[in-house]
Amino acid sequence: MYAIAELSGKQFRIEPGAELKVPKQSGKIGDKVVLDKVLFFDNDKDKLIGTPFIKDMSIEAKISSHGRDKKIIVFKMKRRKRYRRKHGHRQEFSMIKFDKIDSKKKKTTAKKKTETKSTAKKVATKAKAATKKTTATKAKTTTKKTTTKAKAATKKKD
Repeated sequence: MYAIAELSGKQFRIEPGAELKVPKQSGKIGDKVVLDKVLFFDNDKDKLIGTPFIKDMSIEAKISSHGRDKKIIVFKMKRRKRYRRKHGHRQEFSMIKFDKIDSKKKKTTAKKKTETKSTAKKVATKAKAATKKTTATKAKTTTKKTTTKAKAATKKKD
């Protein structure tokens, strides 16, 4: 069983009991974090895909530690211009241990059925309105054509 969730703008594959290094989270060691933005869920029987997120699904986690990564050197240079800049950067991170993945699938399936019925009604009403508009425009164009032909015929007689 696993899930794919979004945390701090990044996506992570999460399994119950796993520990991950994620971008720094606000909170102290031992605080609970709840992830609501679940994109995908697989429990070996069912596979749920969110649009973009799965409703009524959350993942509980606990912050186990905070730290800083290795230093990354950022070196900028423009040749023949005497431009060189060297900066260092250490990214902060949090280690998070995931406890469990909660889901309530029954509510989401009932909502999907009602949504499809309402969208079908909307499509039917739009189709009826479109046919009315096309018949009205055809009637207008036919009346204009007859008047122009009559005018042309009277001009030729003169």
